[in-house]
Amino acid sequence: MVKPVKIAVAAGTRPEFIQVESIIRELKERAVSTIFIHSGQHYDYEMDKIFFDEMHMPDPTHYLEIGSKLPGEQIGEMIAKSEQIFRSEKPSMLLVTGDTNTALGVGLAANKAKIKVGHFEAGMRSFDRTMPEEINRIIIDNFSDILFSPTQRGVDNLRNTGICENVHLSGDVMLDSIMHYRSLIETAPRSLTDLPTGSKPYLLLTLHREANTDNPVRLKRLLGAVGDLPLPVVFPVHPRTRQRMHDFSLDLPANVHPIPPQGYFEFLRLIAHAEKLLTDSGGAQKQAFFLSRPCVTLRPNTEWVETVEDGWNILVDDDHDRIVRAAGGFAPSHPPNLSRFGSGGSATRIIDTALGYLGH
Repeated sequence: MVKPVKIAVAAGTRPEFIQVESIIRELKERAVSTIFIHSGQHYDYEMDKIFFDEMHMPDPTHYLEIGSKLPGEQIGEMIAKSEQIFRSEKPSMLLVTGDTNTALGVGLAANKAKIKVGHFEAGMRSFDRTMPEEINRIIIDNFSDILFSPTQRGVDNLRNTGICENVHLSGDVMLDSIMHYRSLIETAPRSLTDLPTGSKPYLLLTLHREANTDNPVRLKRLLGAVGDLPLPVVFPVHPRTRQRMHDFSLDLPANVHPIPPQGYFEFLRLIAHAEKLLTDSGGAQKQAFFLSRPCVTLRPNTEWVETVEDGWNILVDDDHDRIVRAAGGFAPSHPPNLSRFGSGGSATRIIDTALGYLGH
């Protein structure tokens, strides 16, 4: 007799919620028994619960309540709490995504409990080991049993490091999500109503990476460059960035209009209607590409090289002149080649492959 399959899915941050939503929806449509572990890595309502409300995601089966801690404390607590869940629930496989402390901590716990681990968004590399996310993704890829890469480059990166078995080109589940919810994204953003920008052209800014926010000199330089841009800048302020600006006694330039962090659909509407996106977020770079909006990346590197190669993303680091030039004059000459990230249906391919791997 074939043992009934049970799949665990773990998430704890905004990018993870976006990506696991399509996986959980696919599992539900197939009536596959699912355990949803929410680590609590994002502990602010605006950064967390609103995503569940908007995308009608199920309540977590297990909520770890990790909250704000030093990275080592977060990961250690996740391992301890989730290992107990795995030994009790005995799922057939854990699916994790990306490069977060949640994916690393819960994934390690599954590995120690002898639960198979599947990693989707595997193989992506910035080749910058000063980034905590880069170390996380390398470790996760090396202990995972089955790896799903959104792009061919990810597959090649894995093979170049000797990871060749059970590697699958799946496409990107974030593209799945945007295609599925496209009609909800196309309406005008509501968060601009009370801003002086109104219906006028604007730039959209996001800024939250540790390398940018925890260095006062770099953060001041970035804000100074943004202050010299020719258009109003709408800025959903991440809690980390808000706290660091307070710690470093930094003020926003006059042309920057802060708003609270937005829900999934409203943030996508802001991207879709902006002239350009300026960001240090990996996920937002892809979202701009999928929505045909030029992206200016405030980092020296990116794990999403395909968006740069296709002419829709430009790396400017914290260089004042490059930021100003890119925000003013950078204009792609052709539609984005979305086929680099698949054609939709990535969640279906991932679950088909995972179930086949488990003998179902």
